Amino acid sequence: MNDISRRKMLAATAAGAFTVGAASAQSDGLVPQPQRPGHGGTDPGPRNVLRDRQNPDLIIPPSTDHGTLPNLRFSFSDAHVREESGGWARQITERELGVSKNIAGVNMRLNPGGIRELHWHKEAEWAYMIYGSARITAIDAHGRNFVDDVGAGDLWYFPGGVPHSIQGLGPDGCEFLLVFDSGSFDEDSTFLLSDWFKHTPDDVLAKNFGANASSFGHTPDPSELYMFNAAVPGPLGSDRLAGAKPVEPTFSHRMLAQEPIKTGSGTVRITDSNNFPAAKTIAAALVEVEPGGMRELHWHPNTDEWQYYIEGTARMGVFASSGQARTFDFQAGDVGYVPYAMGHYVENTGDRPLRFLELFKSSYYADLSLNQWLALTPRELVQAHLKLDPKVLSELQRAKHPIVPI
Repeated sequence: MNDISRRKMLAATAAGAFTVGAASAQSDGLVPQPQRPGHGGTDPGPRNVLRDRQNPDLIIPPSTDHGTLPNLRFSFSDAHVREESGGWARQITERELGVSKNIAGVNMRLNPGGIRELHWHKEAEWAYMIYGSARITAIDAHGRNFVDDVGAGDLWYFPGGVPHSIQGLGPDGCEFLLVFDSGSFDEDSTFLLSDWFKHTPDDVLAKNFGANASSFGHTPDPSELYMFNAAVPGPLGSDRLAGAKPVEPTFSHRMLAQEPIKTGSGTVRITDSNNFPAAKTIAAALVEVEPGGMRELHWHPNTDEWQYYIEGTARMGVFASSGQARTFDFQAGDVGYVPYAMGHYVENTGDRPLRFLELFKSSYYADLSLNQWLALTPRELVQAHLKLDPKVLSELQRAKHPIVPI
């Protein structure tokens, strides 16, 4: 099987073009088999064919793959779902994706009126709204107030230690991605308002608030409030406190309102502390790649990359030192990871646009392009290393974009 045939088969596999479990499909080679000419062999089973079809580059890796890089992929579909009266949540931390030491992620759904209880945590929280709308509240250490409504494509950022809440709005609540600047984050490690009340003597609460002790002792159990049902709030103005000073800089940002950087086969929107000043520890890029395009060969010189795939199908090749390389396949709901300074590309393997987030534990976004490196290096020096066709060298001098056609 030559490389062109292999790539067509993998693209069809990723798009779900192959039948599963049929003897004819097996005999026709339509189920991925771990073999290429002169290498490997068929796998008669037992096997999970559905899984193999979702990850064909693990079953039939490119011949350029080499070495023993760690797993760099985990799907939210494989994560445990926590179901509460107000919605659900699932998380991917370093316990699920061992290589992810810098960042953890939570995928959360709140029903209309559903509240993620007033709480805070040591880690900073960055969020991307996937669906619907929500009301978010917080205060900062200067006693300033923050209330805003966010919709699909909007962000928020709460620094570590800042108390906040999230509530789903009508008509259908919301779904969002939460990103925390520590891989060891756990959804059970938050400081809950109700938990504090339950574990403080009533007479201490009474002294603190200048009230009678009989006013306390009625707080619901914290297990009832993590995500709980409540009435959908009224207009935003009704939740804004008269006379309260607003938080500056604001904790929310309209990422989709940014003018995208446009290239021949896609767009990118970069959001970091330069255009979202509150976001001190998380930088992000929303990348969109058209069919037949790819996020070019590049690396990040400042930190690891944590990815969240929103739409489409993709494959990512990762290059490490000592000639190690490995290829992974992704679809919506998957998380990818690229350790610091490792070279990689992300290719759209489907027939519709690919959208994914690149996230970094950093105040700023930075990348280095292989194309730009070679374009800005003396031609004779590049040619001495790579022995390229002169036409390719000429093309390199014009390489400027972070997303390029195949």
